[in-house]
Amino acid sequence: MQKVYKVEGMSCGGCSSSVEQAIKAVAPEASVEIQLEGGLVTVEGADNDALIEQAVEDAGFTYAGLA
Repeated sequence: MQKVYKVEGMSCGGCSSSVEQAIKAVAPEASVEIQLEGGLVTVEGADNDALIEQAVEDAGFTYAGLA
């Protein structure tokens, strides 16, 4: 199942890499795609929104819910 989340504070490739690594740390099987413009993070293969939220927050960014 694919979900798109809104993440605030990402502005560069390093930011997107940090978010992707954090999500993959809690959901190694997930496919993660980052769109810096608009702050969108598409995750496929991880259904636990709370885990995604925690990973984003732990990476230092603001989780703004489902897009």
